[in-house]
Amino acid sequence: MGGIIWVIIVGFIAGLIARWLMPGPKNPQGFILTTVLGIAGAFLATWVGQAIGHYSLDQGAGFITATIGAVVVLFIWHRLVASGVIKG
Repeated sequence: MGGIIWVIIVGFIAGLIARWLMPGPKNPQGFILTTVLGIAGAFLATWVGQAIGHYSLDQGAGFITATIGAVVVLFIWHRLVASGVIKG
C-alpha cells in the first residue's frame, strides 16, 4: 500500500514540474490528470530505461527521469491537441 501512495506522490510532483516546464492553455488540469501525467511519464521512463539497458527489470525510473518522461508525455499531449485528435 505504501508503494502505491509513493507512486502517486512522485507522479503528482513530476506532473506539476512537467506542467511548469511546458506551460500551455491546453494542459491537463486538476489533481487526477496531473498525477496521471506524472505516472504515465514514470512508466514511459521506466520502459525506455529498461529497453536500453539502463534499468534492470526490477528497477523503476527515478524522480528526475519520471519528470523527463512526464515532459515527453505532455509534449505528445500538446501535439494531439494541436492536431485536433483530442479536444482540449
